[in-house]
Amino acid sequence: MSAARSTLDRLRARQRRRAAVVPVPRALRDREVRDRVDRGRRLDAIDLLMERNRRRRDGDVEQALVTLRHDAFSELTGQSPRPDWPPACPDHFPDADGLPAIDVGELCAERLASAIQHHGALLVRGLLSDPQIELLVDDIDRGLDAQAAHLAGKPVKATTPWYVPFTPGPEYRRDLHRPFPDTGKLLAVESPRAAFDTLEVFREIGLGDLVAEHLGERPALSVKKWNLRRVPVIPDADWHQDGAFLGQGIRTVNVWITLSHCGKDAPGLDVVPCRLDHVVETGTGGAHFEWSVGPGAVEKIAGEAGVVRPVLAPGDALFFDELFLHRTGASVGMARPRYTVESWFFAPSCYPEGDQIPFAF
Repeated sequence: MSAARSTLDRLRARQRRRAAVVPVPRALRDREVRDRVDRGRRLDAIDLLMERNRRRRDGDVEQALVTLRHDAFSELTGQSPRPDWPPACPDHFPDADGLPAIDVGELCAERLASAIQHHGALLVRGLLSDPQIELLVDDIDRGLDAQAAHLAGKPVKATTPWYVPFTPGPEYRRDLHRPFPDTGKLLAVESPRAAFDTLEVFREIGLGDLVAEHLGERPALSVKKWNLRRVPVIPDADWHQDGAFLGQGIRTVNVWITLSHCGKDAPGLDVVPCRLDHVVETGTGGAHFEWSVGPGAVEKIAGEAGVVRPVLAPGDALFFDELFLHRTGASVGMARPRYTVESWFFAPSCYPEGDQIPFAF
């Protein structure tokens, strides 16, 4: 076992021990909340606590919301899947050179489906406003600082509400594969305050309604694939399609939002700007991992379209599904980190089997 892996295993073991002593939020014992939970109406309890927290910020309420959203997934699974999947629609971007790009005012479910089905992804300019960007950048910095403090020995009481270790229900695997220190990655559910702010921003821009219309259901997130990131410059990242490890038969869309300039002076995304209809061969052509796609295979797949690294401004977003081939795009000489919110939304009726952990949106 390598020294780095041994260190990581010790850190994860330490996190599991600390997670076991996280106190139950007081808000879960509130009479109105308990009444809704006891009647199987956790989604209503979530609405109640979200409104309370809008009026008066409370770290205990924010922590309770994380617990409730995980527990409420069962209330989403009774939805009927939309009969047409993938959504059938004409190509609204026949002249697109590379990735189709629109301004946020043009964004709708039909354009989203069209871009993904015919071109692999959709680039949306200006999805977030400047105040929303500033809020989430500050949240990421605070959350990562609190996570580092926890790893260094600070108790949960000292890092709440910016970092609180999350423990999934007993029916799910407990190892969340938390990030190694200094990777700049934070599970959104482990920062209750940042999670609340992010969901509020999503509400303000109507993202939930858009994704629900696209998927045909009120969506769920994944604990492991809802990440707040401050990405350092790490050249030679691995190409991948998330479908290689999410499994088949799922219905999903990733909303990848940059909160900083990227693609030129900070790491962005390298992408293959075309629609793929299957998971390509992995583990060959110079790939580093079984689930990644080697550079040699990428070159063949990209063909004349080549590889594209879009230059993005704060608030821009990419929408794509599990078949989109991409990697973190970094080059020697980049001097700044990239701030990102990455949110994988799933149709609950087709939620991926395996080790993904659901979280009601």
